[in-house]
Amino acid sequence: MKYMKDRRATVAHHNHSHDAGLGTRPIPRLAFALSVPTIVAQAANASYTIIDRLFIAHIPEVGDQAMTGVGICFPILLAVSAFAMLIGAGGAPRASIELGRGNFKRAERILGASTAFLVAISIVLMIALQLAKRPILMAFGASDATIEYAVDFITVYLLGTVFIQLTLGLNNFISAQGKTTIAMVSVLIGAGLSILLDPLFIFVFDMGVRGAALANVIAQLISAIWVVAFLCSGRSAIRLRPGNIRFGMIVVPILTLGLAPFIMQITECLINVVFNSGLQRYGGDDYVTAMTIITSLMQLVNVLCTGFQQGIQPIIGFNFGARQYGRVRQAIIMAFATQITSAVVFVALMAVFPGFFVSWFTSNPDVTDIAVRMIPVFMCGWGVFGIQMGTQCALIGMGQAKQSIFLAIFRKIILLVPLAIILPHFMGAFGIFVAEPISDATAGLVAGAIFAVTYRKVLGGARTTSAMRNGR
Repeated sequence: MKYMKDRRATVAHHNHSHDAGLGTRPIPRLAFALSVPTIVAQAANASYTIIDRLFIAHIPEVGDQAMTGVGICFPILLAVSAFAMLIGAGGAPRASIELGRGNFKRAERILGASTAFLVAISIVLMIALQLAKRPILMAFGASDATIEYAVDFITVYLLGTVFIQLTLGLNNFISAQGKTTIAMVSVLIGAGLSILLDPLFIFVFDMGVRGAALANVIAQLISAIWVVAFLCSGRSAIRLRPGNIRFGMIVVPILTLGLAPFIMQITECLINVVFNSGLQRYGGDDYVTAMTIITSLMQLVNVLCTGFQQGIQPIIGFNFGARQYGRVRQAIIMAFATQITSAVVFVALMAVFPGFFVSWFTSNPDVTDIAVRMIPVFMCGWGVFGIQMGTQCALIGMGQAKQSIFLAIFRKIILLVPLAIILPHFMGAFGIFVAEPISDATAGLVAGAIFAVTYRKVLGGARTTSAMRNGR
């Protein structure tokens, strides 16, 4: 009886999710309604790193060195979040597709298996990174002047690995239901708390970079509690049930679809290592600090792109699962329009007014000069790269893992890393900044060509299969 009651409740919530508009509301209105909360959530999520650096940069006398030390830790932060994306960004679209098909029980099983793997991965990551943190940070470009700041920050930050994994990974399952406002609140709770605690721990308690890390841990803990509590409650269309939190082969399709966003994130970690170590060799600490500022600003651009992606993907996934291919095409058009437009507009603003944005982080004239000169160079390819962002949004929404994985590898591993290593031999530190736009523009054009072929194959085949079934 209890099972049947829970089942009826789940069906009701599933139907409510459907009625809320994923399969019925006009696509443009629905896309923006879902994207605005995810953009706010992404901005709040990015604020963890950006606000940390803004406060740390203003520590008396040692602000620049401390900010550079925290910047050296950024690849580790990316690696931790990459594993959350491997599960969350793979499991949530699968759950969304199953909801579209009406297979809500399988969607819940996907949620439970994802939770089990997130916890297991977080424990392994925390132990491994704590044991190897100092040599890793030195390899990532730390110098004698910055290593202790890096070690202090990452030692405390890693204590919250499980909270970070659960917050980032499971929040995708809230968005996958079309409940992007709830997902936004999940992140805003943590971000707001972090902003309040940062100055308290850094300056009032005089904890420096360790205070910034502790503020992150506490904030992520509260966010994780909120996310898990919601998914366990009757308000969630798919429930996190203790009996489903177990390992199983259902994780294989989760991993295959999550591999593309994972590769994009983990290779971002590799890119930061290559950038920092190369800049340390060819330019020194000022160049590393300038790159830390530029990557912080690029997170703001990524806020819009990722926010639109997370808002539109559930629409694509749900309607693809429900075989409403006209709505799928409309959502894909929205994906490309929003990704390209947001990238062009935001990057143009930063390229035209670089001094204004750099002044948020430093008053050091040497660092400012480098960052102001390099921002237009580093960012000029992002308008074309918006094509790849739109392509990734569409492919993942439709469950097309292979093409997404290739595109992720192509830009970072095949193009950017080799260029960032080779060009400095001829152009010095400037070559590292030039490598980015060359890779972005090339990857965007290739992604557009691959999408054109895949789109005709997947949706053309889907329409044919649907017509044959209707004919029967």
